[in-house]
Amino acid sequence: MKVVYLAPIVGIVALLGWRAQAQAPATPTNDAPNTYQTIENHFKLPAGRTWGSTSAVDISPDGRFIWVGERCGTNSCLDRATNQMSQLPSVLKFDQAGTLVAGFGAGLLIFPHGIHVDRQGNVWVTDGQDNAPTPARGAGAGAGAAGGGRGAGAPGGAAPAAGAAARGQGGGRGPAPTAPPAAATMGHQVFKFSPEGKVLMTIGRAGGATGPTECCWQPNDVITNEKGEIFIAEGHGANPNDRILKYSPDGKLIKTFGKRGSGPGEFNGPHALAFDSRGRLFVGDRSNNRTQIFDQEGTFIADWPQFSRPSGLFIDRNDMLYSADSESGSVNPAHGAWKRGIRIGSVKDGKVTTFIPDPSGQGVTFAMQDGKPVLTGPDGKPGPGGTLAAEGVAVDQQGNIYGAEVGPRKVQKYVKK
Repeated sequence: MKVVYLAPIVGIVALLGWRAQAQAPATPTNDAPNTYQTIENHFKLPAGRTWGSTSAVDISPDGRFIWVGERCGTNSCLDRATNQMSQLPSVLKFDQAGTLVAGFGAGLLIFPHGIHVDRQGNVWVTDGQDNAPTPARGAGAGAGAAGGGRGAGAPGGAAPAAGAAARGQGGGRGPAPTAPPAAATMGHQVFKFSPEGKVLMTIGRAGGATGPTECCWQPNDVITNEKGEIFIAEGHGANPNDRILKYSPDGKLIKTFGKRGSGPGEFNGPHALAFDSRGRLFVGDRSNNRTQIFDQEGTFIADWPQFSRPSGLFIDRNDMLYSADSESGSVNPAHGAWKRGIRIGSVKDGKVTTFIPDPSGQGVTFAMQDGKPVLTGPDGKPGPGGTLAAEGVAVDQQGNIYGAEVGPRKVQKYVKK
């Protein structure tokens, strides 16, 4: 379930010790052994339904179920040509055998991006896009987003319960919008669902918000701590805010920390969140090619580049960190000395001890054609689109690893050899 919180951080000695580890050299960690084998097609969808892009996967607190955020057979649950929402459920619950046992979220989520299952089994999902027409989305100006009858609530806060392309190029972020497009009436929110799919809380204004105390614009991930406090990672693509937002259990904003940049405590696409057993918050600072570590008040502790370019993070009950790199050498050629895949190592010493390489292969090149990313495989034929390998990662109580893939559009299972 992405977080195991046993004790708070105590003592300045601990802080200083972890700061010292921030000096780890940015040398590619590609040579660790792979002790896992890939299980293809483990998860089964109903007849006639095909997998869409997935970047969100987590485990139920009892370890029996795997939850996946899936983008309705494509890379979005919104058909922008018609402005119609798919009526397929986008939040899917599978048992250990890979059988789909439940699903919900139809018509509610445009772009399910991050997922978190809390200690009570509630399912949190971030929606990373809006439904504004393309011209409005490109304008980046206007009076702000309309509420759209979706319980917008106070700026930056939680709405009442409602009863019921992938980032791509990495570094090419473009100009930041000054305000959400006024035509957007849904999207850029964080939803808390009961295990049965009832909306219990909505954080953020429908259609997006970019003010200093508002949420959200392209929320990437969400996680809760032992006290039920909520942490949201915001900043994906062209975005005025690269930061972490912290909320009370009832959805009131407590604070924000971080800003766009590359220094300690700054972010360029905070893409993933995880807690270790000491309560430290690990942030996958993807476009800065590093994982940053903070206490829960936002105090910077350490900067780890050795886990590569993190799209997804997970820390298990043994304090093993799993970091999914879906972009190095393809979507992000500048980080090409690093191989895509899942790096595994203990948070106690920060050493990478296992590396599961991208099962799609490493010999993929990236180029822009007519303003669109084009990937080519080692055989010269078109490669899988979007990001490669696992973008989201989770681990069950038996140690099986699950990788949610955007480009190949599937969820892989990895088991010990």
